[in-house]
Amino acid sequence: MHIHWYPGHMAKTRRIIKENLKLVDLVLEIIDARAPKSTHIPDIFELIGSKKLILIMNKADLADEKTTKLWKNYFAEKGLDSVSVNSRNKAGFKELDEIMQDFSKQTKRPLRGIVVGVPNVGKSSFINQIVGKKAAKTGNKPGITRGKMWLKAGDKLELLDTPGILWPKIEQESIGLKLAFLGCIKEELLDAERISLKLIEFLVKKHPERLAARYKIETPQSPVAILEQIAKSRGFIISGGRPDTLRAAKTLLKEFQDGKLGRISLEEPAEDDELILE
Repeated sequence: MHIHWYPGHMAKTRRIIKENLKLVDLVLEIIDARAPKSTHIPDIFELIGSKKLILIMNKADLADEKTTKLWKNYFAEKGLDSVSVNSRNKAGFKELDEIMQDFSKQTKRPLRGIVVGVPNVGKSSFINQIVGKKAAKTGNKPGITRGKMWLKAGDKLELLDTPGILWPKIEQESIGLKLAFLGCIKEELLDAERISLKLIEFLVKKHPERLAARYKIETPQSPVAILEQIAKSRGFIISGGRPDTLRAAKTLLKEFQDGKLGRISLEEPAEDDELILE
């Protein structure tokens, strides 16, 4: 699945980041805890140079806890600071505050950071928790944020928000699929039914019991049959009594993204992760 999605505002985001790096002390990269590799900006170090990077594994409440700990250990081995957070209830923010306070001792003014990340990883929700009010627009669709915004978080921290930035070209199908599963790619650019069948393949292999329990279906079937069963289970029927598999596909993807199938991680640390983390 070769996805070519790099509209003008993403090129603009890269320019915003580069132009404002001289104004900030650190970079906060928001990644999805369910897929830390696939939602990580591959050329982040080339983009930010020598600036300190903190990896924020957001939506940790939707990821498998043990897998998230593996990722945290992996990042530590690479010499990278990382925290797992839930931007909805502020879990993990105390640890982040301790890291930033330690770093702020090197400055005699409010610490300044720039927030970056691919679309739909929860940057706006994260910023709203830091700032303490709804200063950034939030939504469950990629591309909500536009332009750039400086936001004050008390008297010790100032943040620069930026729009989402995606890979110019997604070569690995597995990465493209995971970004699609998580809603990081605009829905109109995808074949929802095809993506949902791939997600079903993953769930049947890793978490068949979650799929069966959520949709009251039998999982020892082909992905196509399972998608049809999901449609029938939910009453999604179109003319001729046929199952509305498109509606079922969109429902499955949305419910997976919202954590309705439980805490599920899409990837674990592996040797080839070094390709994008070095």
